[in-house]
Amino acid sequence: MMDLQVIQSKIHEIRGQQVMLDFDLAQLYEVETRALKQAVRRNIERFPPDFMFELADSEINNLVSQNVIPSKSYLGGAVPYAFLEPGVAMLSSVLKSARAIEVNISIIRAFIAIRRYMIQAAPSSLSGELEEIKERIKALEEISDENEEKFDDIYIALTELAMKQKLTVKSRNPIGFIKPKE
Repeated sequence: MMDLQVIQSKIHEIRGQQVMLDFDLAQLYEVETRALKQAVRRNIERFPPDFMFELADSEINNLVSQNVIPSKSYLGGAVPYAFLEPGVAMLSSVLKSARAIEVNISIIRAFIAIRRYMIQAAPSSLSGELEEIKERIKALEEISDENEEKFDDIYIALTELAMKQKLTVKSRNPIGFIKPKE
């Protein structure tokens, strides 16, 4: 049985998905990457896009920058495949050696362990984030109440000012030969 930590170190997050790359899988299965890719291409109908996808150039560059691979030349000019969990499971039907079956079982166990960890870790981190959001909403509501009070004060002040102006308005002197009223 393979060490779960070794397998987990080869599981990467790409496009928001947990994936394993073809060259890592080939290393675990103890076959050449070329042979693994050839077996996949012969059975491509077993690998829909939600099981496997090819990496884009930007994703390859990202792997290089994260030291997952030393350089693009490490790939030998080939674009790597990224296998999602169901794609890794499907590889066992394509690669039929005893080693492939043993490795596949270990890989599936690693994916399950990661999923369990994420499920257990998620509620505690989410509750902290939820509390922070609640505090922010409460602070915004307080600011909103303060602003509402200030608007009320401004409205009252403007109303009083308008009333004063109405009272202080003098009648104008008529134009022409009419005597002003006193």
